[in-house]
Amino acid sequence: MSSLPVSLQTLIDQLSRFPGVGKKSAQRMAFFLLKNAREDAVAMAKAIIDIKDRISECSLCHNIAENDPCTICSDAKRDHSTICIVQDAMDVLAIEKTGRYRGLYHILGGVLSPLNGIGPNDLHIDDLMPRLDGIDEVIFAINPTRDGETTSLYLSKLLKAKGVRISRIAQGLPMGIDLEFADELTLTKALEGRTAL
Repeated sequence: MSSLPVSLQTLIDQLSRFPGVGKKSAQRMAFFLLKNAREDAVAMAKAIIDIKDRISECSLCHNIAENDPCTICSDAKRDHSTICIVQDAMDVLAIEKTGRYRGLYHILGGVLSPLNGIGPNDLHIDDLMPRLDGIDEVIFAINPTRDGETTSLYLSKLLKAKGVRISRIAQGLPMGIDLEFADELTLTKALEGRTAL
């Protein structure tokens, strides 16, 4: 039985539900909140409630948004002839941080995973097809896992029938890694995707 007050233990239990947060980290966060001013805790609670009340999914690309369509889909300055296909909204954030891509996105909501019972109907594939009118290029930015590769192969077969140019982001060795520590698949992809100097 815990010697902590029930309300504090409940907060610790809730915080430990976050990805990558164990009981010790949750405990530190809970005590941090306990020591801070009430206004700070109220502001944090309000921010959590606001994301649940105000954020939804863009009906076009399935990105997170406060408006529909999202700010990316409704931005007239973006390249509306290119769509980058990603697994989830976190991937959009990663690509946007580079400042190098100015096209549109389409978020699948995961990848095909027959072993886990995730098929094409479980992803946002059907609503990708109507978006292809006027699209010159579709870029795959799907994680290079077995399920990601399966998803890319499945989508490429669907999209080739539409006559759309398909590309994928480069794969290979990250900067600063020693070759001896790279796995076989990463080295293979690096050799296949080599470029001229």
